[in-house]
Amino acid sequence: MSDGSLQTQVPPSRQIALVDLLDRLLGTGVVLAGDVTISLSGVDLVQVRLHALISSVRAATPGDRT
Repeated sequence: MSDGSLQTQVPPSRQIALVDLLDRLLGTGVVLAGDVTISLSGVDLVQVRLHALISSVRAATPGDRT
């Protein structure tokens, strides 16, 4: 996949446990980004931006030889 988005191919008959999904996501890392703007009559009143990187410490440590 070249656009960098996370997409998991799962057959409809197979279920994935939440623990397995979290292990896979934290093992590779996840980037969350989003913007929310509340406006009234074209005037922005509240703007919230979220940029977060979620990864396990072990995956982010270079030179891990285990």
